[in-house]
Amino acid sequence: MKYRLALPLLLLLISTAGWFAIAQNPPPPGQGGPPQGQRGPRKPTEVMPFEEYDPKSMLVVPEHPVLKAKYPFVDVHHHPQLKTQAEVDKLIKDMDNINLQVMVDLSGGFGDRLKQNVEIYQSRYKDRFVIFTNFDFRDVDNPDYSARLAKQIEDDYKAGARGLKIFKNFGMDLKDKNGQRIHTDDPRFDAAFEACGRLGMPVLIHTAEPQAFFQPIDKHNERWLELQQFPGRARPPERYPDWETLMQEQWRMFKRHPKTKFISAHMSWLGSDLGRLSKLMDEIPNMYTEIGAVLYDIGRQPRAAHAFFVKYQDRVFFGKDAWEPRDPIEYQCYFRVLETNDEYFDYYRKRHAFWKMYGIGLPDDVLKKFYYKNALKLIPSINASQFPK
Repeated sequence: MKYRLALPLLLLLISTAGWFAIAQNPPPPGQGGPPQGQRGPRKPTEVMPFEEYDPKSMLVVPEHPVLKAKYPFVDVHHHPQLKTQAEVDKLIKDMDNINLQVMVDLSGGFGDRLKQNVEIYQSRYKDRFVIFTNFDFRDVDNPDYSARLAKQIEDDYKAGARGLKIFKNFGMDLKDKNGQRIHTDDPRFDAAFEACGRLGMPVLIHTAEPQAFFQPIDKHNERWLELQQFPGRARPPERYPDWETLMQEQWRMFKRHPKTKFISAHMSWLGSDLGRLSKLMDEIPNMYTEIGAVLYDIGRQPRAAHAFFVKYQDRVFFGKDAWEPRDPIEYQCYFRVLETNDEYFDYYRKRHAFWKMYGIGLPDDVLKKFYYKNALKLIPSINASQFPK
């Protein structure tokens, strides 16, 4: 019996000694070790920051990059802010390279500054630029402010302005003499909006920000990376009204001025909820929209986006919102989403979209309306002879 107990103990000692010897003197590469295709133990991988993670897709699909828009187009949402004719000459060349026929400068200013911008952009390129005026908020508490603002709109129209752009400070940051927030549907501005309607000047208005900027900055916020990189873009509740409050003010104001055409910038920040945006478009017939800086929402829902653009083909415009040295690459992403049926390709700015894009393949008749025909109707000062019939 004692030999039966000793034998397993002896085998255990031999096995342990052999393992110790191998550990002290490992076999040469390719000899011994685990079977091929299996890995032995390794150290835990170091945690990688999210912003550094940039995987290269292994998916192989047809690709159809678009370097230039299929048709000449009007960009209704831009802020070139150039000061010399040489800068404008360079911009025209860049515009020609991507088939951008008419750029709308939304930062035209008012009064003398507006006149200067009209001169800079239109003196040599009369048909290539449209200038929008902006509100003068000085002395907003004065009793005559409403009438004075309406007159400013009329004077700027005579000086060459063909639309009105309202920036996001209106409704969010603008305050009266008592420190109270001035709402987007404040009646002091009614006369100016009515003047725009009489003059046929569309109003492009930016209200609020992406909904994610108003939400907690936590693991559930899909714009977390952007809010880490640009903390000032957050809209915390202790400083700002909630998103719904701000947008409801805008939509009420649209309804109050049915004869004025309003372009709600950035798809009213509802590119991620096209069902709700559709209901609004049906409810407010004088409401239009544009896609500036929200391509990331369009390109992640190709079937729903295609259906939306077809249904509202007379009321959606091309917009971009920025012009920088890298912009041709950015424009080409827009063209590819709009014109092709490509699948799973990169967006150009990770902080806006860590997901991939898909083309929505708009048909030619819809694409023409989106690129230029809708703008020709809403901004009648544009020279239609620059575009196909």
